[in-house]
Amino acid sequence: MADLRDDPYARYAAPPAAVGAAPPSRDAPAEDAGSAETVVTAGTGGSTEVVGTAERVRLLLAEHPVLDGHNTLGRLLGHTPPHDLEFGESALDTDLPRLRAGGVGAQFWSLRVPAHEAGHQRAISATLELIDRVRAMIDGCPEGFRPALAPGDLTDARNRGRVASLLGPVAGHALGDSLSVLRAYHALGVRAVTLAGARWADRDGALSRFGQEVVREMNRLGVVVDLSGTREEAMRGAFTVAKAPVLFSHSAARALTDHPANVSDAGLALLGHHHGVCMVSLAPDQTARAGRPPTLRDVADHLDHVREVAGPRCVGLSGGYGATADTPRVRGLEDASCYPLLLAELLERGWTDADIAGLTWGNAARVVRDTEFAARTAQQRRGPSTATVEELDGDQAARQRQNGWPEGSA
Repeated sequence: MADLRDDPYARYAAPPAAVGAAPPSRDAPAEDAGSAETVVTAGTGGSTEVVGTAERVRLLLAEHPVLDGHNTLGRLLGHTPPHDLEFGESALDTDLPRLRAGGVGAQFWSLRVPAHEAGHQRAISATLELIDRVRAMIDGCPEGFRPALAPGDLTDARNRGRVASLLGPVAGHALGDSLSVLRAYHALGVRAVTLAGARWADRDGALSRFGQEVVREMNRLGVVVDLSGTREEAMRGAFTVAKAPVLFSHSAARALTDHPANVSDAGLALLGHHHGVCMVSLAPDQTARAGRPPTLRDVADHLDHVREVAGPRCVGLSGGYGATADTPRVRGLEDASCYPLLLAELLERGWTDADIAGLTWGNAARVVRDTEFAARTAQQRRGPSTATVEELDGDQAARQRQNGWPEGSA
């Protein structure tokens, strides 16, 4: 099994050669993709064997499982005992059997609280409650989940057959305009924060001076910067300040679906330049096109687009699961077990094994690893920041804070 430090592209010098009949048309059902045959190199001496697409997906996921960027199950955990998740819970779209069937080897567990909880201290307390729930879930299923605080924990969990569990992202407005709160979240295990929703991430559409200091402190701590839902000017400001690659934890291509959480082509090009990763959302409202319900192929179109604009090393997967089973979903991607169907569709479109290995695991794992490395470097140069929003953003910030926090997008 490949180590986290391995470059998933290094072992694939060229895409596997296709033989036999022409590839199926784009109109063929993705579920039938497993019948197609592909030649892959196996063993020593250049020997080959014919492997169906479904088997090819299985082999790829065995070595490069999915590192999923966004799951909101924490919001429901107050109603679902951990043992139900371990043995299967029909009322939800996420449980351990489904995660294993989908080849999920690592998961960011979202801790984002709704915007209406941004007032006073409620956003902080609600976030702490979510952290408690998710940590209790991880502790309650030791045979299924394993906490991940550092890059090595991802590899360790994968080698032990557990789902590596990363806490985050936390909503920007849940920092309470305080770097001390950010450090407290980090001490509790949080490893990603979304900038969107905080007023310092949208000061006249840009990242304020305090917002820039938040990014620097996140880099110093080793917290991944999540730009999903961030406005264009603020996004550019974060790229300028950040010393580690960033994530879009749950975004798709705005050129295909005009949604506020999706990324423009200009943003994707900038992401590619800075070696970040867009975790492409599977949410129906972010992937629907032409006013019709989205299908698996629409999601594949978004993945194709992000790969083309940002590059194959800058695309990942974000299921957006963690809801009740009756929640509307993309057709063909109804729950966390459906990733193999999506990967089969991508292989039929010509994605190489190296592309798939980067998509599922390598690209996002690189961001986690590089964020940790950047933190080690930053900690040698500077200590914890003592800056405040009042000092950096002026009297207006002080007056806003006295009057209560404004609503933002969650």
